[in-house]
Amino acid sequence: MIDGRFRGPATSGNGGYTCGLVAALVGNPAEVTLSAPPPLDVPLRIDGTSVWAGATLVADARSASIGVVPPEPVSFDEAMSVAEPDLGSPFPECFVCGHKRADGLRIFAGRVPGRDLVAAPWIPGEEHAAPEFVWAALDCPGAYATGVPGRGTVVLGRLAARVERVPHAGERCVVVGWSLGADGRKHFAGTALYGGAGDVVGVARAVWIEPR
Repeated sequence: MIDGRFRGPATSGNGGYTCGLVAALVGNPAEVTLSAPPPLDVPLRIDGTSVWAGATLVADARSASIGVVPPEPVSFDEAMSVAEPDLGSPFPECFVCGHKRADGLRIFAGRVPGRDLVAAPWIPGEEHAAPEFVWAALDCPGAYATGVPGRGTVVLGRLAARVERVPHAGERCVVVGWSLGADGRKHFAGTALYGGAGDVVGVARAVWIEPR
């Protein structure tokens, strides 16, 4: 069951958080494909590596390599300087990037001057000590890296991630995102989460879809 607190759109689960939960079915690293909006506050059925809501396939996981190389990290201070809430977001209550969520991760990715990246600071709390929160942090910055937000909307279709460790409470982390190109309505992005010492905490690649 995906608790309503962990929503992305108002009526469905945040993609990264959901993928992190489903990834536990196959281990680390993993790739999760979302086939339908993950429903909130209802029992979901696990069948092997798949998650179902009744007869509807919600998500499927498989073991996979990530195949992206993280860029040089962005400092926490620079990430702080570029972070900016997206007040025009169609998902203002998203658990990860929603500006109306005082109880969310509040990861507000902004463009880094002189680099083809977006970045945001993140200081996890004690309640974030699980891999699915690393997956969540690796989610939304990828959408902003595609360049689509501001001229349209993208939704997560697939996320593959490798979690090196779970950051500790109070650690000054930075998440970055960068574009990996596009193919029609499909947009590809990489994301990486760095710990307080500049080490890679997690890395991911994503497929984002522009709805018709």
